[in-house]
Amino acid sequence: MAVKPLADLIDDLLAPALAAQGFAGRAIVSLWPEIVGERLAARTRPLKIDWPRRRPAPGETADPATMVVRVESAFALEMQQLAPIVLERVNTHLGWRAVGKLVLKQGPVEAATPKRPPPPPDPALVARIGAQVSSVSDPALRDCLARLGVHVAQNAKR
Repeated sequence: MAVKPLADLIDDLLAPALAAQGFAGRAIVSLWPEIVGERLAARTRPLKIDWPRRRPAPGETADPATMVVRVESAFALEMQQLAPIVLERVNTHLGWRAVGKLVLKQGPVEAATPKRPPPPPDPALVARIGAQVSSVSDPALRDCLARLGVHVAQNAKR
């Protein structure tokens, strides 16, 4: 059995939920701060993309989709004025003119929790896990397993 990166597994797990909201993948949701900038991302969240129901006839251009974005009430007017820039950035990220309109839904936007670095591992824990994986012959795999073991043990304490 081939080893798969965790990101591939997460994509498989999130795909049905994101597809229900019109997102083809997690890129728009997870890369929102990079797409629109930290300032806008702090006050907005992409909710869904509504795709047109009608398929274009051969030779016709497809109608663009509508992106629904939650925005803090106090920031809605500014976001409305920035909509053309946001549309351009989203479409640039997607690589084609997929989204043609933004619909703003006012409401609270959860603040992104700042990531705190994990506390340093207990030296006794590191030594114990190092002893457990010492029989692995491949040094890179042994180091990887030791880091994983320390991480799992630290998360179990929390």
